[in-house]
Amino acid sequence: MDWLQSLILGLVQGLTEYLPVSSSGHLTIGANLFGLNGEENLAFSVAVHVATVLSTCVILWSEIVWLFRDLFKFQWNEGTKYVVNILVSMIPVAVVGFCFKDKIEEIFGSGMLIVGICLLITAALLAFSYWAKPRQRENISPLHAFIIGIAQAVAVLPGLSRSGSTIATGLLLGNKKEKLAQFSFLMVIPPILGEALLDTKDMLEVGVSSTMAGLPTTSLIVGFIAAFVSGCLACKWMINIVKKGKLIWFALYCVIVGLAAIIIPMI
Repeated sequence: MDWLQSLILGLVQGLTEYLPVSSSGHLTIGANLFGLNGEENLAFSVAVHVATVLSTCVILWSEIVWLFRDLFKFQWNEGTKYVVNILVSMIPVAVVGFCFKDKIEEIFGSGMLIVGICLLITAALLAFSYWAKPRQRENISPLHAFIIGIAQAVAVLPGLSRSGSTIATGLLLGNKKEKLAQFSFLMVIPPILGEALLDTKDMLEVGVSSTMAGLPTTSLIVGFIAAFVSGCLACKWMINIVKKGKLIWFALYCVIVGLAAIIIPMI
């Protein structure tokens, strides 16, 4: 992987992690276009996922400080309730990650067809959430947090957008737009870090020198910086987009890219 490829893939990861168009699907498409192997993808994936977590922390720093401040008061306050909701939302993805990790990795290697189909499903979710007009609730309940967590767990499939699935599910449940985007981005921090740790474990088992063989240090740094900067921009932008309810345009984009992912390999 040269520095230009890592720059492009880093930008793609940072943007698509927050925009509802599936980062995993776009990285799979990019890896296929560039002819990258699984071991190169593994090392690069760890770097760019950590970069996107850092971008979330930067953009939502005040909210994270508020959560920790309230949590360490050891009282049942708003911050503690919020943390509990995040923990509840993590249960489904933890079950999927620990019990079905090998099967998920097999799906990731199954080609572009699954990516295209999942992108079309993402488009359908975004469209439904755009036209549905449920009664808006003031706060996200633990039950809704769990259901949104299920959406996040299902979104491990390549092409099924994590942010798109969680935000669309929350909107369909009737949660307020202003709070939903923030919750969606905060709830993903632990799973992304957990995924990075599992990938690091796989790297150690395979051998760091083996996974880094086709990935120069310069390319790794360029990809990390690109993912961090684009992640900061996309996170901030996406919060504003959700508030304005303009997700339908991303549904159209997912339809176009999804159909292309299905049709082009057949030509």
